[in-house]
Amino acid sequence: MRIALLSDIHGNSVALDAVLAALREEGGIDAYWVLGDLVALGHDPVGVLERLSQLPNLRCTRGNTDRYVVTGDRPPPTREQVQEDIALLPIFKEVAETFAWTQGAITAKGWLEWLTNLPLELREELPDGTRFLGVHAAPGKDDGTGIHDDLSPDEIGALLIECQAELVCVGHTHRPMQIVVQGKHVVNLGSVGLALPPDVRASYVLLSAEASGYSIEHKRVDYPRQEAIAALKERRHPGASFIIKHLQGS
Repeated sequence: MRIALLSDIHGNSVALDAVLAALREEGGIDAYWVLGDLVALGHDPVGVLERLSQLPNLRCTRGNTDRYVVTGDRPPPTREQVQEDIALLPIFKEVAETFAWTQGAITAKGWLEWLTNLPLELREELPDGTRFLGVHAAPGKDDGTGIHDDLSPDEIGALLIECQAELVCVGHTHRPMQIVVQGKHVVNLGSVGLALPPDVRASYVLLSAEASGYSIEHKRVDYPRQEAIAALKERRHPGASFIIKHLQGS
């Protein structure tokens, strides 16, 4: 069984197309498991959901930005922080407009309820008996600091207490990594749509699982970032300047 593990597409259908093309070349993908942050912040939230919905054996979890879109929650700065420091107002305005833009797009095309119903976690038993847990940030969380390589093994271990899985896959930080902590194999998938420098290619993971065991392989694929940048400008996306800086690796 071969499973494509994706995370943090962030509405970037150009990057997703490149990843799906690479996976087609791999051949024999049995399932697609996607660990959140599907639609915000990018230029094509509806296009991302339409592409994902056509994949075989698709399972998705929510990410923090998916929750922001459907609930009205927002990342910092808060209203109170803006009241204390008026210099934060442009950021507050851009964040509010970006999530409103995304919510309007998916609502108009009938995707809001689908996004609302995404679960927090994905659990599965692999053919060799390994218990798999997929979640956006960390077990039980779609937000927070997440799991990344600046954390010590003890700090990562503290996030895994009682997670009841031997293989834990996450996204959220956009930083690919893998580590074994306290007998648990922890894998960060990186980001499809907003990878961080120095390597801004789309990142994903291929999980091969058999009765004899499983293997994890991190993958990278380049894509025409200028096409995504042009789409942000053409659609007058309210968060274009912020997203373009990320796409350019700055």
